[in-house]
Amino acid sequence: MDNLDYGIIGNCKSAALISKTGSLDWCCLPEFDSSSVFARLLDDEIGGSFGFLVSDSYTISQRYIPNTNILVTRFAEGSNIFEVYDFMPRYKLNEGNRHYAPPDIIRYMEHVSGQPVFRVKYDPRLEYAIADTSTKIKPEYIVSVTQEGKYDSLYLYSSLDKKKVLGGEEIQLERNEFFLLSYNEKIFRQTTQQAYLDLERTKVYWLNWSERTPSYKKYNKEIIRSALTLKMLSHNRTGAVLAAATTSLPETIGEVRNWDYRFCWIRDASMVIKVVSALGHVDVAKKYLQFIIDIIPDKDEKLQIMYGINKEKTLKEETLDHLKGYAGSRPVRIGNAAYEQRQNDIYGILMDVIHQQIVKFETSLDNCEELWTITKGIVWVVREHWEEPDKGIWEFRTEQRHFTFSKVLCWVAIDRAIKVAHILGKANHVTKWMDLEREIREDILKKAWSEKEQAFTQAYGSDDLDASVLLMEPYGFIEAGDPRYVRTVKAIEKELCHEGLLYRYKNKDDFGLPSSSFTICTFWFINSLYKIGEHKKAIKMFKKLLSYSNHLGLFSEDIDFKTKRLLGNFPQAYSHLALIETAINLSNVITEEEEIKVAVH
Repeated sequence: MDNLDYGIIGNCKSAALISKTGSLDWCCLPEFDSSSVFARLLDDEIGGSFGFLVSDSYTISQRYIPNTNILVTRFAEGSNIFEVYDFMPRYKLNEGNRHYAPPDIIRYMEHVSGQPVFRVKYDPRLEYAIADTSTKIKPEYIVSVTQEGKYDSLYLYSSLDKKKVLGGEEIQLERNEFFLLSYNEKIFRQTTQQAYLDLERTKVYWLNWSERTPSYKKYNKEIIRSALTLKMLSHNRTGAVLAAATTSLPETIGEVRNWDYRFCWIRDASMVIKVVSALGHVDVAKKYLQFIIDIIPDKDEKLQIMYGINKEKTLKEETLDHLKGYAGSRPVRIGNAAYEQRQNDIYGILMDVIHQQIVKFETSLDNCEELWTITKGIVWVVREHWEEPDKGIWEFRTEQRHFTFSKVLCWVAIDRAIKVAHILGKANHVTKWMDLEREIREDILKKAWSEKEQAFTQAYGSDDLDASVLLMEPYGFIEAGDPRYVRTVKAIEKELCHEGLLYRYKNKDDFGLPSSSFTICTFWFINSLYKIGEHKKAIKMFKKLLSYSNHLGLFSEDIDFKTKRLLGNFPQAYSHLALIETAINLSNVITEEEEIKVAVH
């Protein structure tokens, strides 16, 4: 495994990763955070996979059907060609606004030409491969069940000979065929025609969704692919947005920075919602706000930094010691102990989204009242706790500190609450809030600035630089032209930029100096260059960064400084939301080449 050369398919209920050679190497059913049924990604010996084996004379290529989440893997040997269309069904039902999105994967095989031959490797390992999985042929399907421990089952339907499929025998493709993998036993008979109909319906669903996304003169393809990926990472039923579709993909090979990201971080999700709703997708934003309303039932209940996708509040962390991990990187973790951390920035990030939604979209009166109650609750929490240290945006697992980013976002919380109060005609609340807003602002300007570094730094009284302070400008705390911000951008470039990629920070954390770049930080830096007027440098750096994506334009959490290999959980919502923001900003820049063209004409 040299890189995360995977495509993702999904239906806003679960997702699967398929390698560039067409092997299904990661899938959890029936939902994103369920136990895996294929986990070769985390153990290439016992994890389990579902792929197509062809001779070395075949060339294999992969693409998405444009503007959809349908992945096409093409196998070609001269005129012997077939294509596999991988997708999870998702389409609108006739009645109302309901969607059909079963815990199914369809692998539709199209015979293109000639007499292509292949073998099937079908090796499911249920429940994270903790115990043996028994797979047997039944008249209508192939069924796999766990042999001991927790009971689980998986059904495979196909138009091909089931004995040849399970035995890995050579099969010659003569017509279009199908596989349907399901968590549930099907009631009705499955056919190739039905699989094709599901393919077309799902294609129409994604094409319609993409059509509602604005077009941009530049980087449109990248914006659409990122938006489609973010949509797949949203849980349609509850409104939660996942940080990523995987667990335990390491930030650095062979180290222990391996975390489960199949949860809803308030920070990541709110940032995603802000970007996706700015693209016009109101439904995703409304569902997420309802998710927030649902998880804060009591006025005095503090907001956790993260929740389960079904609103779970306890996310107990365990290790799966029987799995050797991605590229041997142990431990493999499920659950995430970070849910118990305090991170004061989440209040500002959430208030920013609430403000955006109230400004931008019509919201029902009931919803407005609930959001106003949450707004007042957030102001109360910030007033009581903004002066306290926390774990910060990077979730340091050791000491708490007065992180600049957390303080700035406390300011954002009060600033947006004041704006919301004015919009909703509740200005009588604002006088005390304005005093608090000024107090926090003055505190930051006084204590976060380092004379030595001539920059805003990671924490009060520190000279360490941190990429997160670049967000002071996008959140409206400081103007892009303010000399202090310009100097901060320059200082961060000098200290944290390495071979066109950024460190989050360089001071040693709980695990030592990172050897990989946190992808979103480089996007933040490019945006900062754009904001302070360094457009040429920003565009050059952006093009370079885009070249580090995988073959399908997807990004993970991290990029190795030396090899530029993708690392960390995948695909990462954080990376793709920042890609969209940066691409939209830079699409407005007129390059010298364009100016010459205009002058000539």
